[in-house]
Amino acid sequence: MNLEAYQFLIPRFWPDVVEIILVAFVIYRFLLFLVGTRAMQIVVGVMILSVAYFGALLAKFTMISALLSYVFTFGAFAAVVVFQPELRNALARLGQSRFMRRFSQSERQSVAEEIGEAMDRLSRAGTGAIIAVEGDIGLEEFISSGVPMEAKVSADLLTTIFTPYSPLHDGAVLVRGDRIIGAGCVLPLTQFKVADKSLGTRHRAALGLSEETDATVLVVSEETSTISVASHGLLHRHLTAPQVRDLLSGAISHLEGGERVTASAS
Repeated sequence: MNLEAYQFLIPRFWPDVVEIILVAFVIYRFLLFLVGTRAMQIVVGVMILSVAYFGALLAKFTMISALLSYVFTFGAFAAVVVFQPELRNALARLGQSRFMRRFSQSERQSVAEEIGEAMDRLSRAGTGAIIAVEGDIGLEEFISSGVPMEAKVSADLLTTIFTPYSPLHDGAVLVRGDRIIGAGCVLPLTQFKVADKSLGTRHRAALGLSEETDATVLVVSEETSTISVASHGLLHRHLTAPQVRDLLSGAISHLEGGERVTASAS
């Protein structure tokens, strides 16, 4: 009897389950697009206004609820105009998501080769550098701390940017897809204690950004000329240029070699 009951319920409810999962996934991807942009602040503001609107309805504040209803009616059109650049960037980034990357594997390999070559040159010259390769979470909020750029990734350009005493050599380079979108940018330092005192500001900034986003952050130490990669709050040290190329191209999903360093709250 119980089995027959379950057989009756499954055909009725499985479409609802699938629909809920699909909607949740779309909302999750939408929020990922907004993280790191001005639009995220608007989403928070809309949520606050929505709570105020329903509160006004429950309290029967006629004037306030009427005003808020006008805001919601015309605010959507205003948001499309004001945040047109963010919407355009979000659509452009859709083609760079993990779901679509199999269609641009050759381009990804080319970018990995250029960045790997730049890291090798900088390491050999003992030139400090930090490069953040954007993941699914946007890095727009950090562009304003430096100089916005729109240039194709190349080893020559990256090496030139980090040339000592150049105007942008102290900050980070931000990479999205095959484009450099910012240089001389300031990244957040890790908020946790780092036991290794030899790690400088670049390494702490790499850890900090990797804790807040899913970016892959590459560092060349000015003192030791070693290459490090920070990802998901973990720093891999003493890596080689081929390892960097393999990681960025997707030939390997995670790093096995190198010395691991992680920050801790204690």
